[in-house]
Amino acid sequence: MNSAVMKGASAVSRAGSRGAVQVHIDRVTVGLVLAILLLGLVMVTSASISIAGRETGDVFYYLERQLVLAMIGVAAAAFVFLIPTRLIEKVSTHLLIAAGVLLLLVAIPGIGHEVNGSRRWMRILGFNFQVSELARVFVLIYLASYAVRRSEELRTTFKGLLRPVGMLCLAGALLLAEPDLGAATVLFATGFGLLFIAGARLRYAIGFMVIACGGFAALAVLEPYRFARVMAFLDPWKYYKDAGFQLAQSLIAIGRGEWFGVGLGGSVQKLFYLPEAHTDFLFAVLAEELGLVGVLLTLSLFMALTWRAFHIARLAQSAGLQFASYVAVGFGLWLGLQSFINIGVNMGVLPTKGLTLPLMSYGRSSLVVTLAWVGLLLRVYHEAKAEARGSATARRSRRDDEDEDEDDDE
Repeated sequence: MNSAVMKGASAVSRAGSRGAVQVHIDRVTVGLVLAILLLGLVMVTSASISIAGRETGDVFYYLERQLVLAMIGVAAAAFVFLIPTRLIEKVSTHLLIAAGVLLLLVAIPGIGHEVNGSRRWMRILGFNFQVSELARVFVLIYLASYAVRRSEELRTTFKGLLRPVGMLCLAGALLLAEPDLGAATVLFATGFGLLFIAGARLRYAIGFMVIACGGFAALAVLEPYRFARVMAFLDPWKYYKDAGFQLAQSLIAIGRGEWFGVGLGGSVQKLFYLPEAHTDFLFAVLAEELGLVGVLLTLSLFMALTWRAFHIARLAQSAGLQFASYVAVGFGLWLGLQSFINIGVNMGVLPTKGLTLPLMSYGRSSLVVTLAWVGLLLRVYHEAKAEARGSATARRSRRDDEDEDEDDDE
């Protein structure tokens, strides 16, 4: 009788432990994101003081708006963290449709808001929201879902890869219509990377990549203003007064930084020389003020966060959460590619693109959407840990039951 009582008590105890919900937060990811975000706030403040004072009379204008947007992004991350990834997987097709609708709506005069000749924004609550930021996330979520649903077809047939590539082409065409070549390039590269990791055959992936690279090269050469950017990239000093002005000023800023920089707030290039100093070319101001030490710190933070995303993807895969794993891979690929392209543009390694430095530049929709995506990454970590812990608990429970059965037999 005592053994029966003990067995019942043990079962109740295990049931209570299974019923308790434990939240698993990846402190490493949270710490890295906060470090990048805080460094970005400092640099946005420094880079925008002169332009904010000249345009608005409030030297902290951009800092205040960036803080508000950061808080909105944190709230969005908390909301996304509460959504199970299995639910997101179920509605992935609806998210893809929503991405297409957003990209179509922004092209309609009166709905889409035009800035500097590009119609990429929608006016929401007093802010210009760049819909391509959210649309790209929805497209990548759909790709992750497709890679799970059509895993065998993707791994073995040309048709299995052709379908998602066709969808990427359609999304890219809508982005190019805005026009937004930078966003289209990042979407294609991230999408191809995700499909390749999901198992697409190497020869098919390489073939499509060659075609895509040729297409983007043709777009860069055939459009006059893009061709001017390419020529300025090849020799910014020759076109110093025209298309090469921004890149030349960026290179001057980076060169002035030397080892330890000219000091926080001491940048000269941000005053009147370097356009978009607080947005696309924030990294150049950082290099000027913090020097090589600041550059290496920034690169280390982005590399660490990218690696952490891939680590979380491996955890999810080990736990049997394939969709969640691909979502984490998508975030890591996107973060690594966009930060690499932005820094490469600032350093003259790549032609000029209108891409922000994630979590750092003054990019309103970019900041909010990126933080929301961080919330999804944290959700993947939580589910992977919970699944691993649940499996371990189940194994212990089975062992305990077997031991108790043996005691009863004795």
